[in-house]
Amino acid sequence: MKQKEVKEIFYHRLSFAEREKISRHLILGLSLRKTAAKLNRNLGSISREVKSGGGRKNYRPLLAQKRSRRKRKKQCKKKKLETNLRLKKYVLKKLFLFWSPEQIANSLKIDYSGDTSMRISSETIYSYVYIQPKGELRRSLTQALRHAHKHRYKKNSRDKREVRNIPDMVSIDERPKEVENRRIPGHWEGDLIIGKLRASGLGTLVERTSRKLILAPLKQKDHISVSKAFTKEFNKIPKKLRKTLTYDRGSEMSSHKRLTENTKIKVYFAHSKSPWERGTNENTNGLVRQFFPKGTDFTKVSSREIKRVEKLINQRPRKTLKWKTPDEVFEERVLH
Repeated sequence: MKQKEVKEIFYHRLSFAEREKISRHLILGLSLRKTAAKLNRNLGSISREVKSGGGRKNYRPLLAQKRSRRKRKKQCKKKKLETNLRLKKYVLKKLFLFWSPEQIANSLKIDYSGDTSMRISSETIYSYVYIQPKGELRRSLTQALRHAHKHRYKKNSRDKREVRNIPDMVSIDERPKEVENRRIPGHWEGDLIIGKLRASGLGTLVERTSRKLILAPLKQKDHISVSKAFTKEFNKIPKKLRKTLTYDRGSEMSSHKRLTENTKIKVYFAHSKSPWERGTNENTNGLVRQFFPKGTDFTKVSSREIKRVEKLINQRPRKTLKWKTPDEVFEERVLH
């Protein structure tokens, strides 16, 4: 029995001459299968070519050739971060400081206001990160990016630490109206990030005007330990910037009167299950979670590491601050 002859099919790009033949075959009404056989091409290649060129009725070989050249030119074009090493160095440096692509893109406009070559969009930075082949560089870059999916608290997770009758609790309804517009600095929001098995915690304090963050290391998360830790941190800043603190109804704030006595800061309590009343603090906790994800055992995290994270977050530019950093805005308030 004779062996069936198998034609060898080549997969180089279609030439203009081949596209003209495809056009003639379409006019003659030949099937794509016969066209593929006559050109010694894969049927799928011919089918995709005709479809992308407008279909059997609208296929034009010259337009198809121009489209192919544009596509090939775009594919061969080098990425901006591959040709501009100075820009690449800046972007990588900021990524490894945990700046977001948007922060980097806008800071370039400020740092290099007169140099248009030092411009890049946040989308291009994201593309550069994810186009990297699997390996150490890609792993390091993606770990530096903020998590795309935000974790939500379970419905009953806050109830476990909420106390309805904190002694002498003052409602947020009695808080001065000046707090709401953020024009006057010195008004803070606070919370406790819970660690692994609810056995450890980290205090977070955020100034509403500047978004300045203070992370308070805790040996324990009982109300006495929290009061001592917050007192220590608040007394490091000028008295004029210690006006109010808005907190949720967590049991760790049961010693709020002692905190007020030692720092002169007045404590107000948000309504039950109303995290939006401390929106600045909630958003900032999301930033902190990038470094200390759920399940972190804070008893094993050094105070030095906690303060390193605090510094990183405070030295990143913010869109809401017109791309200034919380440290810069806070320092302006200190000097005024």
